Formats: sequence, C-alpha cells, structure tokens
Amino acid sequence: MLKTEGIKETLAQVVSDRKKEPSPGRRFAECCAEKGLDAAVEYDVTITDSLTSSRRKPRYPARNAFKAIDLSRDPRQFYWHESAPGADDAPIEGAEVRRELASHFHKSPIPELLTTTAWVQVPPGMWEDPETFESFINYRLIVRLCTAENYTIISGEGGLLNIPGIERMTTQGPFTSTILRACNEVEQMGGTADGLIINPVDYYRAMGTGRLMADLEENGVFIVRTRLVEPGTAIVGDFGHGAQLFDAGRSVIRFAEPPAGTFAEPGPAVMAEIYERVVVNLPTNFFVVSV
Repeated sequence: MLKTEGIKETLAQVVSDRKKEPSPGRRFAECCAEKGLDAAVEYDVTITDSLTSSRRKPRYPARNAFKAIDLSRDPRQFYWHESAPGADDAPIEGAEVRRELASHFHKSPIPELLTTTAWVQVPPGMWEDPETFESFINYRLIVRLCTAENYTIISGEGGLLNIPGIERMTTQGPFTSTILRACNEVEQMGGTADGLIINPVDYYRAMGTGRLMADLEENGVFIVRTRLVEPGTAIVGDFGHGAQLFDAGRSVIRFAEPPAGTFAEPGPAVMAEIYERVVVNLPTNFFVVSV
C-alpha cells in the first residue's frame, strides 16, 4: 500500500500545531496597536487554513476536500491531467473493463492563481480592545474569506463547476440516488469517490428522509455543505487523487478603501486576500449530479 506523505494523522495534531502560532487576528491586532489605520500584515501561509473551529458540529470549507500544494514551498512548472477518449479513437485492449486505459495523458503549465478577497467594516475604536479585535478578524473577516474562497473553488471563473470535461448526471439509473450512481461511476473509472459538495438544503432533505448522508460519511466520503452549489445540485468526485488546489502560500490583511458598493455607509474597513486555483487531474472521476 502506498504511504501517504505530509498529511496530519489526527485533527488533534492539527489543532495542536496551530495553537503554537499566534492567530492571524492576533498578529493584525498587534500591528494595529503599533501602526493604527496604516496596519498591514503579510502572512507566509494561506490564512483560511490557519484557524480551527470551536463548533461542536463542524462545517468544512471546500479547500479541505483537496490536496493543497503550497507553491511557495513546493514550486512546480506543470501539472498532469487526463481526458476521456474521443469518439474516433482506436479501441484499446482491456478498456471495456478498465475504462481509464483509453484516457489520454497531458501536461499543462500551472495556471495563473486567482485572487480571493473579503472585506469587513470595523466599528470605530474596536481595535482599542485587542482581544475583541483579534476575534473579529479571525471569525468575521477570515470566515468571510472562507466563503469567498468557496466561491473561487466551486463556482467562480476557475471553479469546479466551470472546468471542462466534468460530466453532468441527471438520472439515478439502477441506484436510489444520483449521488450513489456517481460514486459507482467513479469506481468504474478506477478511482474512489471520496468527496461530496452539496447545498445544505439538499443535505438536510436527505437527512430527513433516510440515511444517505450518514451512510456516505460512515463510508469515508468527506462532505462539504455550502451555499455555493445550487440547490438540487451536488459535486461528487475523487478529490484525493483526481484534483489539486494550488496555493501561493501567502496572504495579506490590511486597512484599505473598499470598492464602491461594498458597504452601505462609510467607515474604516479591513480586507484580506489569498491566491489559489483548483486544477482537475481526472475530470472523468468527477460528476455534477442533480439530486
């Protein structure tokens, strides 16, 4: 069996590691105490991956479904990917059972990373209370950045829903759910459907009518609940081996002038930015399903 490298063994280890470092909000609050409204902090990490939640019921961001590649520490020129055979391709021996044998191999340059930005308006004087200001940066600004990041990863310009080669599945076939049919199709391609991105309304409808969500989770499927997929739609795929999240490994938080229309009234504002992009190595191992 292949040994998995570089993955934390337990959530407790992740929490322990992160507690050793000051939070992004703490660093920004300290900078603000020194520089006031000129405060700006550059981080050598992607800050949406720097906080842990204290919620008893976790809700994971989309980035957690992917293997993230920090290009600042692991620079690369290219990534590999495959595509389905064309209608006029010559038959490949064995492909009637092992479908992936007929796929075409490609390499492409790492695409330009996309900027994800979030804003909050700071109530005047909040920065005079460092503990409260730290919490506000961590759990309002960065939480909003996580939501914006979900948009980038799922439905934005370079998001999963806009990547060529991912098929749509609208009928359940011989299964009780399109989600289960898609899981089977991924395995028929030689992969494993280890991730599901679904709108909360569909998650809770499924929970209220049977055990599908519980069965998927118990079977090792990592479920992301997010508004960033339309109700009635879900993404099923081999997130572990079939896609990657390329990440700049840097972020910034600073006071700035927001674009017109960002807030209803004037006031001091703080922005945060990260830089990343999803690529799909095995588009044949992903499906957008109607649920």
